Amino acid sequence: MSILLVDIGNTDTSVGVASTNRTRIIGSIPTGTGQKQAAALVTRATHKQEIEGAVIGSVVPSVTRGWTRAVRNATGRRPLLVTHRTPLNIDIDYPRPETIGADRLANACGAVMRYGAPVVVADFGTALTFDIVSRQGAYVGGVIAPGLPLMTDYLAEKTALLPRVKLRRHSGTVGKSTRAAMCIGAELGYRGMVREILGEIRRDMGVRALHVCATGGHANWALQGSRLAYTYDPDLTLFGLRCIYEASLEAE
Repeated sequence: MSILLVDIGNTDTSVGVASTNRTRIIGSIPTGTGQKQAAALVTRATHKQEIEGAVIGSVVPSVTRGWTRAVRNATGRRPLLVTHRTPLNIDIDYPRPETIGADRLANACGAVMRYGAPVVVADFGTALTFDIVSRQGAYVGGVIAPGLPLMTDYLAEKTALLPRVKLRRHSGTVGKSTRAAMCIGAELGYRGMVREILGEIRRDMGVRALHVCATGGHANWALQGSRLAYTYDPDLTLFGLRCIYEASLEAE
């Protein structure tokens, strides 16, 4: 028996399947893709699978209904839609829990299950989010910063002469071309921002040992060479959705 997992992000939507011992990423498509493509990906994920349930975490309300329909058509089951009211395997200590994105809840739930508490999840997506779980196992808040692609995209959009660049590494710290200078600026500037944010989080929490879990498509590029201790966990959000689904079953 398997659980269908759907993570609807601002840029991409990922679909996975959780079985007894494994969580697998089946594929991803741009979130704005049409209904036919969404249905095709769900159908591929459920092919020859006995699906016992499904869970959706969405930060894009305008497309949630379409994905819900695709899941119901493929599985015959109504998916669990993650909100702050959904039973979780962690507590929430936050003034307005309804403003916490489903992906951030999933990241926190998955990180605690895999690494314990306290823990910080750094998710390198369209936005860079840091989500913090206290020693007591409660989600207490986080930090949100611009995602890595936004740095270079914004420069290209708001200046007359700077080009749109594909992020790549360059040797040295002085760019010998405009494109190299932009890539070096993104790499070093982003790495410094991440180090500073994590350092302040540690000081604020009053802990020396704080597990940092990194996920999202740009995590390894941004953190390579940073000398930061972290665990890269590419399927953390989907795993967290699985944890939430299982917690909801236990609460019934």
